[in-house]
Amino acid sequence: MNSQLSQEAAREMFEQYSPYVYRTAWLLTKSDALADDITQETFIQAFRKYGTYNPDKPFKPWIYKITLNTMRNMVRKRQWLTLFGIMPEQADERSAEHVVMEGEEQAQLRKEIDRLPRKLREVIVLHFYAGLKLGEAAEALEIPLGTCKSRLHAGLTKLRKQVPQNDFFQYRKGGDEVYDRG
Repeated sequence: MNSQLSQEAAREMFEQYSPYVYRTAWLLTKSDALADDITQETFIQAFRKYGTYNPDKPFKPWIYKITLNTMRNMVRKRQWLTLFGIMPEQADERSAEHVVMEGEEQAQLRKEIDRLPRKLREVIVLHFYAGLKLGEAAEALEIPLGTCKSRLHAGLTKLRKQVPQNDFFQYRKGGDEVYDRG
């Protein structure tokens, strides 16, 4: 395992994975500024911890694990600072581009995903939006595969009740696992 990451390799890693990291951070926080901060801090941590990465395993779960831990730490810190009045609560920072990009149906779906408990929301975002296989999502979340599947099922069940007309969950997912979303 090479514990040193060349500047060129670091640049390539950032260029390849930063859009996915940002999208995941934004989907979980709904804040452009916070997603930017999380993306930046994720790659700082990834570059520092590169020696712990096992190249025999897929890279995406490793980088998403860092993303989730960074997001949790930053959100926790913001809540703590807000609690003590050190940082004012920020209004919804969604850009006009994000609002325009989401159709009415997708906006409703996003709203319902946002209402899910964090544990269910994380699995859905990692699997459907970040494109991780369930095994990779379980690894990134540091939970057993069975727990990951249970959370996915529970989240999808809740979403189907809240947004029955949305066909997002009617297709089959390719990859290692093939299951019916419906």
